[in-house]
Amino acid sequence: MAPSTPRLVVPIDPKKKPREQKLPLHNRWHPSIPPVADVMTGELFRVEMVDWTGGSIGDNDSAMDVKNIDLFTVHYLSGPCRVIDVDGIPAKPGDILAVEICDLGPLSGDEWGYTGTFDRENGGGFLTDHFPCATKAIWYFEGIYARSPHIPGVRFAGLTHPGIIGTAPSKELLDIWNEREKELQDNGFNRLQLCDILHTRPLANLPTLKGCLLGMIREGTKEWEKIAREAARTIPGRENGGNCDIKNLSRGSKIYLPVFVEGANLSMGDMHFSQGDGEVSFCGAIEMSGFLELRCEIIRDGMRKYLTPMGPTRLHVNPVFEIGPVEPRFSEWLVFEGISVDESGKQHYLDATVAYKRAVLNAIDYLSKFGYSKEQCYLLLSCCPCEGRISGIVDAPNAVATLAIPIAIFDQDIRPRKQEVPNGPKVMKRPDVLKCTYHGSLPITRNLATE
Repeated sequence: MAPSTPRLVVPIDPKKKPREQKLPLHNRWHPSIPPVADVMTGELFRVEMVDWTGGSIGDNDSAMDVKNIDLFTVHYLSGPCRVIDVDGIPAKPGDILAVEICDLGPLSGDEWGYTGTFDRENGGGFLTDHFPCATKAIWYFEGIYARSPHIPGVRFAGLTHPGIIGTAPSKELLDIWNEREKELQDNGFNRLQLCDILHTRPLANLPTLKGCLLGMIREGTKEWEKIAREAARTIPGRENGGNCDIKNLSRGSKIYLPVFVEGANLSMGDMHFSQGDGEVSFCGAIEMSGFLELRCEIIRDGMRKYLTPMGPTRLHVNPVFEIGPVEPRFSEWLVFEGISVDESGKQHYLDATVAYKRAVLNAIDYLSKFGYSKEQCYLLLSCCPCEGRISGIVDAPNAVATLAIPIAIFDQDIRPRKQEVPNGPKVMKRPDVLKCTYHGSLPITRNLATE
C-alpha cells in the first residue's frame, strides 16, 4: 500500500502576518509555551513556516525593509509540536527525539528568497566595519536552482534546510542560559576583547518583552508578562538545538535532540533555500518561507545513554546530527586561507574567528577582480554552498581557517591564470545589490542596476 499523504499539522498563509496565522507562532524558547499540535511517532507530518522575519522583507527594489527590520521580533517559529508514542505516552525529559527530514522546500506560490546585510546601527554583522550599510539581493528559484538579478553571472543548486529546529528547554536549563548569557553581557573584559570584531552587536541577546510572541499565550496578560521576562531569544544555538544554521541538514538528515520537557515540544523555522558555512552576512542565507515533512521517533533514556557528559553538567548536552544523502556535487573548488592576524596587522592567539574573517575578506577581494562589487561578493559568500573549515587550531600563534568556493557556480573561470584578469563584457557585472546609503542624516536606497 502506498504511504499516506503527510498530515498538515501547522498550516501557513505566506500572505498573512505572523499574528494572523491560523495557529499562533512564537519567537522565544520557554517550557510554558503550549503545544499547538500533537504528532505521533512514526507518522509523516508537515509543518509550514513563514520566513524568519514574518514577511517583513519584500520582493521589491529597496533595501529599506532590511535597514529598518525589528530584530526583537525574529525568529518566527512554527509549533511547538508535542510528540507522543503509539501507546499515547509523550516524550519524557532524558529521552532523545530523533527527527528525520523526509522532504522540504519553499511554499507553493512563494518561490523566492533574499539575502542581506543589516545596517551597522541595527544588528550589524560579521564584517560590519567593511559593510556598514544595509543591502539586499533577491533570489528566484528555478526548481533546485537559484539565481539573482542583483548578483548576475552565478547560478547554483540550493541545499535547502531549516536554520532552526529544537526542543523546548526545561525551567532549570532556561535559568542556566539566562544566567550565563547575562554574565557574558555584563563582563566588560570580554566586550573589550571582542569589540574589534563585533562592535555594535551585543555579546548576548537577553530576554525582553519587546517584540515577544508566545504562541497561544495572550499578550498583555500577567502570564504572558511573567513568561516573556524569562523566555530566551532564539538568536543563538544552544543545548536544545535551535538556531544552528547547519546547511547540510537537508533531505534525508536525522537530528537527535535532547528532550527537556514532557512531549519534547518541537519547534522549527528560519527556512533557507541555500547557505554558505558561517552565514557570514548575518541575514546571510537565502531566506524564505517553506515547509518540512518530518517523522519522529523517541529514544527512551537516550540522553543518559548517548549524550550526557561525565560529572555534574548533565544538562550541558548538545544534539547529534546525521547528514542526509542529497546535496549538490562540486568537483572543483577555489580555497582561500585566513590566519589570526587582523586587518590592522595585530596578532591574535589561535583566534579562529579572526582567521575566518580574514579568509572571507581575502575571498571578497579576489572575486571583486572579476567584475563584482564587494557587496555582491559578501552576500554571495554568505548564501552560496561554500564550505568553511577550521584547518589548524594548534600551531601557536596562528589559527588557520579556510573558505572553499565551488568554481562551477560562476559563468566564468575564476582561477588564477598567466594572462591578465579578463575584463570583457561577460564579466562586467553592472547590476548591483540594493543598498541603503546616507545623504546627510537621511538614508536613501539606491538600485545601481538602474544607474
